[in-house]
Amino acid sequence: MTETRNPADEVGILITRPRSYLIFRSVFTLGRSASLNRKLTALSGVQAGDRVADIGCGPGDLVRRLAERTGSGGSVTGVDPAPEMVRYASAHSRHLGNCAFELAPAQTLPLLDSSVDVVTCTFVMHHIPEAQRPAAVAHMFRVLRPGGRLLLADTHPHGRILPAVLRAMGRSAGRKTHDHAAIGPDADPVAALDIRRYRELLAQTGFRDIEFSAVRPVTGVLRAVKPG
Repeated sequence: MTETRNPADEVGILITRPRSYLIFRSVFTLGRSASLNRKLTALSGVQAGDRVADIGCGPGDLVRRLAERTGSGGSVTGVDPAPEMVRYASAHSRHLGNCAFELAPAQTLPLLDSSVDVVTCTFVMHHIPEAQRPAAVAHMFRVLRPGGRLLLADTHPHGRILPAVLRAMGRSAGRKTHDHAAIGPDADPVAALDIRRYRELLAQTGFRDIEFSAVRPVTGVLRAVKPG
């Protein structure tokens, strides 16, 4: 999986190899990627006829699952800052008539105000520069209609083994967390990915009914509502 930093545009970390990313995610979710997409779709509350935006859509597999749920009366727009992902997702979604894809980062969404019923954003927040995350959440709030629903998800390994593996990977690779702090005794990569850290930001932005749930084996989910 190739990651590219684009600090000049303040986009953050781009993943530019769709197939490599799909393989990596399949391994990391213990082969449960399809099952995870089904669970995330159900947790999002998407209904037939809904208009949906999937932010940081990557190769588009969740977009396609959401599109099946919305049916022909609804639509799903996938947004991603990597041209490679947009091309791949578009090419693999042609059989569905209710999908579209846009090239843009989360912090400058090219969608109209109050234009969607549901926003999903999965395994993306840690790729956005920390200073840009409030702007990204503000745009999600902006594009949701009153009463619309938000789903954020990220890595949330359960038990003792998976968190230990993630921490070991960070230390052995000598990498930096997506908060740009060196991984070491005082920098926990598991905490850096914890989606619960955005509770306060969601509340400050105006979201209400903020709820956390865990999807085994490696996913944490925050759900929230834009007041109607």
